[in-house]
Amino acid sequence: MLLQQSSYFCPTRIILGEGCLARLPEILAEHGARKVFIAVDAALLNLDFMRRILEQMERAGIACATFSEIEPDPTDLSVARAIDISTALQADLILAIGGGSTIDVAKAVAIVSTNGGRIHDYAGIERFSIPPLPLIAVPTTAGTGSEVSGSCVISDTQSGLKMSIRHAALNPARVAFLDPLVLASLPASVATHSGLDAFVHAFESYISRNANPFTDGINLHAIQLLARSLRPFVANRANSRAAFDMLCGSALAGMTFGQTGLGNVHCMARFIGARYHLSHGLSNALCLPVVARFNMISSPERYADIARAMGCHVEGLCTLEAAEVAIGAIRDLCADVGIPARLSDVGVVAEDIEELADLCIDAGYNRWNPRTTSRADFVQLFQQAL
Repeated sequence: MLLQQSSYFCPTRIILGEGCLARLPEILAEHGARKVFIAVDAALLNLDFMRRILEQMERAGIACATFSEIEPDPTDLSVARAIDISTALQADLILAIGGGSTIDVAKAVAIVSTNGGRIHDYAGIERFSIPPLPLIAVPTTAGTGSEVSGSCVISDTQSGLKMSIRHAALNPARVAFLDPLVLASLPASVATHSGLDAFVHAFESYISRNANPFTDGINLHAIQLLARSLRPFVANRANSRAAFDMLCGSALAGMTFGQTGLGNVHCMARFIGARYHLSHGLSNALCLPVVARFNMISSPERYADIARAMGCHVEGLCTLEAAEVAIGAIRDLCADVGIPARLSDVGVVAEDIEELADLCIDAGYNRWNPRTTSRADFVQLFQQAL
């Protein structure tokens, strides 16, 4: 069988290491920034590193305006308010400091600032062609990989659904800072949910129908970093070694999943999160063990690779036995960091399963998920996870 054509690239310049955020003034100067719109998590406004950033910009004569009214699942209304502030400033650069939601809002502002209209106009794949305003991203969670991914997700308040705006070439940040010191104040629950989100990105990208040798190498290393570091990171966010591994693993997975596509975990989690107002990372983690079991028969060799990347001993085992070890390791990882065992534990009810299955089958994830999934399969997956 001939391999299908594919491609890989990442346009983001990455600056990484403990204390690397001190180079931000240098990078702003390289971009000739004079008016900077800052999207920032509200919880970060009074932290020392944020105060230092604002002081540095003031000393450099850079005018700035901040926006921090950002929900965990950002809405089109938040984006509209942010655009008004950025437009009033006449911003020439966007700086995002926060988690995936904050970076996604910043991306949306950057897109609309140069392409016009509303963010709704760009839902889908490559629906804009004018480069957005330059974006510099400082992720303060290790999960979405939004700083390097080609997508952003914004909730449509009218439909209640999430819009995915995707452009592999134009949507990633121009520059991303991966500084483990900014993760020290992260709450344990956020560390858990975002970390498992990153793991799911790498896992689903590795088993995707569109995976290729370049994404494979990146994803396996991401899985290795995330699997070995998530537990110690959740236990102590000031563990800079674990935090650095998590940031790098998250970014590595972010470089691939927009190009390979994701699978049933993200498909199911997308609609669970919207219906029950759960965080994206928690929704993914709740669906992961059941979907991992379902997809295993499609690519047991890849599951054996995942077991090895997760540090499991599979020497002497046949491929199917090694694949089973991967499923057990995934289940144990979720349990060890406190993910509830069942969807019902977070309020999901059986009465919603039929409608959720309809939404999943209509979403078209079969082009990426390694095992062809019918509506009846989705019903069964939700029932098994419930």
